[in-house]
Amino acid sequence: MHQLTRRVTAAVSATSGLAVAAALLAVPTAPASAAPTAVPTSAPGAAERGRPTAKIPTAIGTGGAISTVDPEASAAGLKVLRQGGNAVDAAVAAAATLGVTEPYSAGIGGGGYFVFYDAKSGKVRTIDGRETAPASMPSDAFIDPATGKPYAFTPDLVTSGVSVGTPGTAATWDRALAKWGTLTMAEALEPAVKVATRGFVVDDTFRQQTLDNETRFRAFKATRKLFLAGGDAPSVGSVFRNPQLARTYTRLGQQGLPYFYDGALAKLMADVVRHPRTTSTTTLPVPPGHLTRKDLRSYEVAEQRATRVGYRGYDVFGMAPSSSGGTTVGEALNILERYPLSTVGTSNALHHYLEASALAFADRGKYVGDPAYVDVPTSDLLSDTFAAERACAIDPTKAMAKPTAGGDVTSYDGACGPATAKGTADPDTENISTTNLTVADRWGNVVEYTLTIEQTGGSGQVVPRHGFLLNNELTDFSTVYSETDPNRIQPGKRPRSSMSPTIVLRDGKPFLALGSPGGSTIITTVLQMLVNRMDLGMTVQGAIAAPRASQRNTASVTAEPDFITLYGPALTALGHKLATAGDAFTSAAEIGAATAIEFGPGGLLTAVSEPVRRGGGSARVVERK
Repeated sequence: MHQLTRRVTAAVSATSGLAVAAALLAVPTAPASAAPTAVPTSAPGAAERGRPTAKIPTAIGTGGAISTVDPEASAAGLKVLRQGGNAVDAAVAAAATLGVTEPYSAGIGGGGYFVFYDAKSGKVRTIDGRETAPASMPSDAFIDPATGKPYAFTPDLVTSGVSVGTPGTAATWDRALAKWGTLTMAEALEPAVKVATRGFVVDDTFRQQTLDNETRFRAFKATRKLFLAGGDAPSVGSVFRNPQLARTYTRLGQQGLPYFYDGALAKLMADVVRHPRTTSTTTLPVPPGHLTRKDLRSYEVAEQRATRVGYRGYDVFGMAPSSSGGTTVGEALNILERYPLSTVGTSNALHHYLEASALAFADRGKYVGDPAYVDVPTSDLLSDTFAAERACAIDPTKAMAKPTAGGDVTSYDGACGPATAKGTADPDTENISTTNLTVADRWGNVVEYTLTIEQTGGSGQVVPRHGFLLNNELTDFSTVYSETDPNRIQPGKRPRSSMSPTIVLRDGKPFLALGSPGGSTIITTVLQMLVNRMDLGMTVQGAIAAPRASQRNTASVTAEPDFITLYGPALTALGHKLATAGDAFTSAAEIGAATAIEFGPGGLLTAVSEPVRRGGGSARVVERK
């Protein structure tokens, strides 16, 4: 089933805060026994290893570009581009490196969605590498058998075996390379192996995320040994090495997917999930899960057509279900196209953005799930006629009462009628941690890729001797089972996601590619960036830096402090209730950590990442201008 095909490598080497936002708005493998280590950067030889640490938010040039949240990952992808690899090769190299340097957000223990623009065919293709529920997962999996009541979401479900789905990331890399890449898996993983072996410099974000998860990480022997060696989180400025992950990547490259999905590693993963290896001192309950070797052996990615909507002369392509990103962003854009946002003023444009998002989220909750299990009316949700009818609910002078009812896709004519009944809120169980990357190559190919292990730190469980965390993605299912819920737990099913990797074409050619982490706020981050760029006339740099707000059919709008400062009075006057962003898992009052590339005339590429959020990102180009 999972076979890694050897292909000839293309071996052509290349010759070659508020004040910020306001300004931008104005216009070799270690042995199996080796343990991960964190050593001070002052240790002998540390300085001359040339580790990339500079975070460059914007890079403009030609010949290819990459944007990620991490300088090591961007450097890995850039090296592949300069050595003649294409966007797919670079995306896999960067994603694997993020598994080293951003292990709490992504890695081979998780899944994601891969969107690819093929310059030769002019087509946009996708790979659904979302995790799946085990075949033996019962509908009452989230009910504590000892009490007969639902497990507490925190800490029971988020730190558990029951939350672990069958990982899809390794299979995604393999399929992408086989279909569109030029490198073998071993070649694409080589940069990540190097980083895992020599180590990377620990920054404030990595240390803080470790501390935020300290109680969870102390619950598991392998996790405590990896991330809390010496009893504390790695110190800022130290060098963190993960030779176990380097060995895992090397064997994956050498042996192909059977190493991961059908061997000793698969047996170990299943055993860890079904019999969590906790420490004797933890007080966390850690419910066991249902993953088996058969689940791993039978895992397959899904290839499907991208979603597509037209918006003010652009074609916007996104990820179809099981992701809700493409349908929800697309429906909201169709609603917004009924209004001249560029002429109504920024506050009124943002009012419409928030209202359209609420409507689209209502329909997301009512209709969207894994299409292998649920009849998802994708074409109706993306219908201009349906959007015209939904747009009738928007009052330009005041905010709707939330939550708003979902539209009826079984009967619509585009005409305004009586107000629909009040709806219900869709419970949000998606965590904010994920990562995103954007890549373009010299031939015009583009990759937008969002990948995750769900919670910051996933399930908290490191696979012993292999150096990676397992996901807790099954918490994205609705926690209360209902036969009418499209996102209810079912064996083998993919939980609904909000990941929204998006590629925008103009006249059939790439104009903009973008995506973000952030749980359910991914959808609103991508939507707001599109509105910022295409309606409000911001540069792509300004569109990514601008303060954000997220309306997900909830009573209040989640907003960053700078957004509240700039737009709070005007939006509050329209009836919006604004609440500062942040949750139980992080102290950061921020939304998303986006990446993007804009495509200009003459092959000019503008790669952008966050200037501030999540410590800032790293954008690079092959040839700078």
